[in-house]
Amino acid sequence: MTTPVSPYACILFVGPDLADGSFAELFRQRLAALRGAAALADIVDTSSGYAELWQRVSEGQRPLLVIDLEPQSSSPHLDWLRSELGQLAEAEQLFVASAIGQSEGLPVEVACALIERPELHLPCVGVAAIPGHHAWSQIPPHQQRLLLCNGPRCTRRGALALWKSLRARLKAAGKLECAGGVHITRTQCQFPCDQGPTLSVYPSGDWYRVRNEAEVIRLVDEHFVGGRQVAELLMPRG
Repeated sequence: MTTPVSPYACILFVGPDLADGSFAELFRQRLAALRGAAALADIVDTSSGYAELWQRVSEGQRPLLVIDLEPQSSSPHLDWLRSELGQLAEAEQLFVASAIGQSEGLPVEVACALIERPELHLPCVGVAAIPGHHAWSQIPPHQQRLLLCNGPRCTRRGALALWKSLRARLKAAGKLECAGGVHITRTQCQFPCDQGPTLSVYPSGDWYRVRNEAEVIRLVDEHFVGGRQVAELLMPRG
């Protein structure tokens, strides 16, 4: 198959879970069908971090386009990515486009279609600096910290939906980021993966397995409002 002509000398498809697993298998099959087998060398998996991406961009020809496939991408994430790339050599020839939320279809199809839409390519120079002082620059008031794993295996078990439910339930209970309340944070893999979705609480050091909406409600009502451990949801030690 002939690869479509592009104004870019290098195009990288970047995101987590692109090396192994069902999603990676489908992504690679469709990418090869759409852009040729040679495009498989342009995949950069970020499951373990972004070191490979910085190296690939530093060594890559210009102009270069990074297609961001991070499923939890957001405006702050893109600002961060562009800022980091903007510190590399010849940054004025580096561009980023996000495949998240652009249109319906498989991410690989959306990503390939983005290549032909230069109006959606963001430069990596001139990114607005982070304000020196802002409301979100303060430590939020809280008494407990809740860490919910959003690693690849917990995400496959529904951790992202649980994150949204936890925030909503804590807010409704008057326990979200307030005096005596809870500061909730998503994390990468916490282990133990086979018992997830994994949720840990500090300073108590409790580790819970929370699998559905009913267990979210019970955890918030009993642990964070009622102040008592939910023994049935605790992960076994050892």
